[in-house]
Amino acid sequence: MKDTTYTKSLTYIGAGAGVVLFAIFGLLPGSFLGGVMGLNLAGSLLGTPVVSGVLSRLIVAGSMILGVMVAGIMFITASATLGWLIGTVVDGLRAKAQKMEPVEHK
Repeated sequence: MKDTTYTKSLTYIGAGAGVVLFAIFGLLPGSFLGGVMGLNLAGSLLGTPVVSGVLSRLIVAGSMILGVMVAGIMFITASATLGWLIGTVVDGLRAKAQKMEPVEHK
């Protein structure tokens, strides 16, 4: 197999960039959307005017955490995949530019 130094490093760089993008653009909208989903779920389970009971607060808090986690997974996975793709292309271009020789597997 060919050398994958750019693929690995750009995947890590992409994942780091995804964490930064998530912290800037995904944390607050994820909690907002999760909270709205929790309010709708609590309203459908416990009645339309949601009372401020423990169960309704737990439903809203759980859905906010779920919304933040889904947003984080989406940002980090998408940017790491993009970094992996760019690294694979760069490694492929480097392999074509170099002389092709057989490599023994370890």
